[in-house]
Amino acid sequence: MDHNNLLAAWPVVGPGIAGAVFGAGCWFWVDAVVCSAAAVPFIHYLPGFFASFAALMFNSVNREDIGDGYYSPYDDSEWRVKLWLFISYVVSFVSLAGAVGFLVQDALTETGPSAWTGTAGVLQCVCVLISGLIYWTCHSED
Repeated sequence: MDHNNLLAAWPVVGPGIAGAVFGAGCWFWVDAVVCSAAAVPFIHYLPGFFASFAALMFNSVNREDIGDGYYSPYDDSEWRVKLWLFISYVVSFVSLAGAVGFLVQDALTETGPSAWTGTAGVLQCVCVLISGLIYWTCHSED
């Protein structure tokens, strides 16, 4: 397949791939919660929620708005777009760090959810954030 054909097909197949990766991440989490012998506290759900929120945050920015040729009639607002992206990436990495923290907590304690629940939380965050980045690269305003 030609490289130009791949670039032309990416806006068509990219959202489907992003949805499949997002669904896989959610499936890992649902499987871990359903198969857990102990009740999973609500706080274990928060990294996945915040990862989804971070993906929504950085998908609200157009790729064209970050370039050097960006023009806004509302003064110099390029720094606002970059600040919004920075905050969204901070939220995404904090959610991933929270999921890793719960993985360590679940692996070290005998009571509470199993280590699989912590592993599934990390996999959910990674898949959600990767799906958000896949969608961000393939969508356009055309």
